[in-house]
Amino acid sequence: MRNILIIGAGRSATSLIRYLLDKSEEEKLFITIGDISLESAQKLIQGHPNAKGIMLDVFKDEQRKEAVKNSDLVISMLPARFHIEVARECIELGKPMVTASYVSDEMQALDEQAKAKGLVMMNEIGLDPGVDHMSAMQIIDRIREKGGKMLLFESFCGGLIAPESDDNLWNYKFTWNPRNVVLAGQGGAAEFIQEGKFKYIPYHRLFRRTEFINIEGYGKFEVLANRNSLQYQSVYGLDNILTLYRGTIRRVGFSKAWNMFVQLGMTDDTYTIPDSENLTYREFVNLFLAYSPSDSVELKLRYALKIDQDDLMWEKLEELDLFNKEKTIGIKDATPAMALQKILEEKWTLAPEDKDMIVMYHKFGYELDGKKHQIDSHMALIGEDQTHTAMAKTVGLPVGIAAIKILNGKITTPGVQRPIAKEVYEPILKELEENGVIFREEEVEYLGYNPENLNIG
Repeated sequence: MRNILIIGAGRSATSLIRYLLDKSEEEKLFITIGDISLESAQKLIQGHPNAKGIMLDVFKDEQRKEAVKNSDLVISMLPARFHIEVARECIELGKPMVTASYVSDEMQALDEQAKAKGLVMMNEIGLDPGVDHMSAMQIIDRIREKGGKMLLFESFCGGLIAPESDDNLWNYKFTWNPRNVVLAGQGGAAEFIQEGKFKYIPYHRLFRRTEFINIEGYGKFEVLANRNSLQYQSVYGLDNILTLYRGTIRRVGFSKAWNMFVQLGMTDDTYTIPDSENLTYREFVNLFLAYSPSDSVELKLRYALKIDQDDLMWEKLEELDLFNKEKTIGIKDATPAMALQKILEEKWTLAPEDKDMIVMYHKFGYELDGKKHQIDSHMALIGEDQTHTAMAKTVGLPVGIAAIKILNGKITTPGVQRPIAKEVYEPILKELEENGVIFREEEVEYLGYNPENLNIG
């Protein structure tokens, strides 16, 4: 049996573990799941004979070393900042490694060591990053092989609530890490290129600069720019491209409503609120408003946001129970972002019967034989249930498929890498299709960048 060590038994690991267990007899695999919580590790195994759960604290050197030493390949499903400890151990002990997270500077610094030992250190092999890389490079490489010149590349992805479970005014529920949603867009402005011009959107304007897209069968969505699209110029070999723009997908109207929180300061994660654990929801809202001896919190908020009481924006705020006088934040030394997250989780947590949805959309513009062409490609996937969500499936399956391909010698290029080479993306995309992750392509009239598509408030 070949031993695969999975470190981390969170929500993102469910479909990964099921996939590897289903393949364990055919591929002669034994799966060890290590987590800080032994109960969490054992729960996902469900008594399977080819797996075991262990308590593993990644910061305990001997414990970590022993677990890595007994494996043939390591999968790290830890938070991104913890991968590096595992990666260093893998290189020292000569074990290949797979993660779904972005390549950090610390991880990239291990590239030469990994190459010297002939080890594949595969990163960014989840959904976004991951499926986005592979589905994009497959079409970009095809265009290049025909002799085409890339003019435009736009790529958008979103974790959303499935239409049948969409039952609130925000058309949104948390299907992934809520903290990442609350802090989205912070830490740097959005940078991209459109028609050869560099564009810059600061955080305080980000949620009012949206572009609309339509996806057949699923309707209209809005997209807002990701923090830095320019880093993908070199990754995808698009140094001379005229338009390069990556973004996040939401249902139309979400960004305009979320902008209310941004403008008030409720997404700030740098300030600690005094006595936050005893603060009521209503008092939390009042923190951000001017003092008035006579006006209510509701009236002050409507005045600050310049909205009327019959405005849909106001209804969205009321739906969140923001003005409750009894409920407390209940978090000691909370920042505004932490308090907002607590309030939102009450309303946006998936119900037992809810399903999530992943939507991904690419646009490719290119010139071939003097003519301009465009390909639109999209993927939409509905989750099975709260355990095997569409998010867990699209993150976990590529990780599991890559792990087996590496063990079987089908992916061999050593070093710290992303899944942008044909030896990686071709077989993985093929197997993803067999598991329902299917991209649909359409040749359309080339429109280039059209400013009229932008909804700029």
